[in-house]
Amino acid sequence: MTSKFGKVGVLLGGKSAEREVSLMSGGAVLAALKRQGVDAHGFDPAEHSLADLERAGFERVMINLHGRGGEDGSMQGALALMGIPYTGSGIQASALGMDKWRSKLVWQAAGLPVPDYALLTAGSDFAAVEKQLGLPLFVKPANEGSSVGISKVKQAGGLRAAYESAAKHDPLVLAERFMSGGEFTCAILGDTALPVVKIVPATEFYDYEAKYFRDDTQYLCPCGLPAEQEQAMQDLARQAFAVLGCRGWGRVDVLLDADGTPYLLEINTSPGMTDHSLVPMAARAAGIGFDELCLRILELARVE
Repeated sequence: MTSKFGKVGVLLGGKSAEREVSLMSGGAVLAALKRQGVDAHGFDPAEHSLADLERAGFERVMINLHGRGGEDGSMQGALALMGIPYTGSGIQASALGMDKWRSKLVWQAAGLPVPDYALLTAGSDFAAVEKQLGLPLFVKPANEGSSVGISKVKQAGGLRAAYESAAKHDPLVLAERFMSGGEFTCAILGDTALPVVKIVPATEFYDYEAKYFRDDTQYLCPCGLPAEQEQAMQDLARQAFAVLGCRGWGRVDVLLDADGTPYLLEINTSPGMTDHSLVPMAARAAGIGFDELCLRILELARVE
């Protein structure tokens, strides 16, 4: 069965701020594919050129790069030009998904709910934004993942410092209204929305450490929502995925407000695949083991 994939490249590492996580994700996927008899080989774009990638003779590629250079459409474009089938979303959807501001604009245009937000610049009236969105609020770079550069502003006058911190990672910075009803995530595999996971961090919010290294973050699957509410969240996640033109697999993060209304937070078109990661957790709840999940994702590979 697995020989049908031919020689498979697993892209991992890269040069983004999420390199460390990508190495963990890619290493886990590479081991899983090898266990299933796939002729899989790791390839780190930070250590080898794209010419090396083309010369390697890969018949399809599993993308486990996170962040810029691997998740933002650039690697997808290179693979498309080389005619190599790859996993996950295409060029446009990857670029949109990586950009938290522009993905929100597309969702809003399609009538999908997103939390109130403001685009920040060095010249913003920070006091007015604090008043508009209320406190606490979150500040984040628009084009980073894994909570890189995110901070929570809890006191009046704190927004400028939070902006300056986020702007070190990206000139495009967002401030978002805080939602008190909890954070959830819904993985998409092909056309299927997997069981919803509720995220309960022990820290102030679901930051980089909580995502990848802490053992006290709680992940609840079943998520504890009534079946009808979970189904509505899965439907919203599928719509968000489709509106951006995504394909293959991904993960949509959703927030609930105090009244239980869902709002789209962001989309991840190349989710983590570490032992702390949420897509494997949701897949397990659906009866899909890690090795099988990797094979299913690989089967969905295609050229742009």
